[in-house]
Amino acid sequence: MLDADFIRDNADKVKENCRNRGVPEFPVDRVVAFEAKRKEWEKKRGDTAAQKNAVSAQFAKATPEQRVALKAQAAEFDKEIGILDAELKVIGDDLISNLVVIPNMTHPDAPVGSDAAANKVVAEFGQKRAFDFKPKDHVALCEALDLADFEAGNKVAGQKFYYLKNEAALLEMALVQYAMQTVLKRGYTPVITPDLARVEVLEGIGFQPRDPNPDTRQVYKVADTDLCLIATAEITLGGMHRDQIFEEAQLPLRYVGLSHCFRTEAGAAGRDARGLYRVHQFTKVEMFAFCTPEQSEALHQEIRAIEEEIFKGLGLAFHVIDTCTGDLGGPAYRKYDLEAWMPGRGTGGDYGEITSTSNCTDYQARRLKVRYKGKGFKGTKFVHTLNGTAVACTRALVAILEHYQQADGSVVIPEVLRPLVGKDVITPRKK
Repeated sequence: MLDADFIRDNADKVKENCRNRGVPEFPVDRVVAFEAKRKEWEKKRGDTAAQKNAVSAQFAKATPEQRVALKAQAAEFDKEIGILDAELKVIGDDLISNLVVIPNMTHPDAPVGSDAAANKVVAEFGQKRAFDFKPKDHVALCEALDLADFEAGNKVAGQKFYYLKNEAALLEMALVQYAMQTVLKRGYTPVITPDLARVEVLEGIGFQPRDPNPDTRQVYKVADTDLCLIATAEITLGGMHRDQIFEEAQLPLRYVGLSHCFRTEAGAAGRDARGLYRVHQFTKVEMFAFCTPEQSEALHQEIRAIEEEIFKGLGLAFHVIDTCTGDLGGPAYRKYDLEAWMPGRGTGGDYGEITSTSNCTDYQARRLKVRYKGKGFKGTKFVHTLNGTAVACTRALVAILEHYQQADGSVVIPEVLRPLVGKDVITPRKK
């Protein structure tokens, strides 16, 4: 979340940013009002506590009769402090509830627009493959090659769950190992994270697990606990250093995490929901970094470059999108998406998102209370956090199967994955 004092001092800019992002701007005025009220009541509490301390200081030299009176005065001050603390709790909760819905500020170079149509292509890699036959989509390829069982997934867990089988299972494991090894070469620490996290950790990252509307809630809550299934390892990697203070020399910290991801939105209809592209559960390798504000821009470009390296290595055609203001998530200051060409998408092929990387500045760290201290300043500062998908296995599988399909129904395995899969081609099974 943004700093309340920053919002107060830059209210017009914050409102403009809200308008550019397509979110309500009225919480800005509420934050300004609640913060002013909070400071007023904090002063009252401080003054009352000082009065109580002054009474307590007289106790040692007081006569027995005077002590009785002093105790009565101290008790009244304690009662007043209790009332002030209760009111401050209400004010603080109101302040937070409005702060968390105000999005991060936006990089000045990010495209301004209301939806994905305003996104800007900033780089292109590879060539869209020309087919001399009508390409199939990945669902047809999975059925023909016995790579996934959507019917069994539906019977066991419900719609948009699936079983990966045969070479598809091997491809997922190969993708994880390939992505991990690529990122490790850049100095990232490998981590396998929990698949569950506490509600307050999700809120610190920017999710809203307490949303009472099941249609807009993004994550699954575990009944009778304060836990949720994570939607991304960004949650658990970001929460790993919650409430910690680092020395500036320790930064940046770079991690690459492996987890399963669970998302409720997969039930949406349309081509984006077909097959493996939008599902309730998938495996993902995620990059995450903690750094100083001076390091975050370079780190963002580094994570983007690693994503590009991974998908260039897979031989896919893809482009990079600079995401516009109206398509940014709340925590992101700037976000790049990688979109791969998927020949079976729609009627004649189209691009589909395969990874993203976001610079969240100190928006997440402020709620998670991750700070650092250094020699050049007093006190502590909030770190900057960044995240980026190394590979989301299901979407990478969609792009690979559709791009590398052959006229005889087989699928060529990308060269970098062949040693990990143990074969060069997925061929139709004999009936």
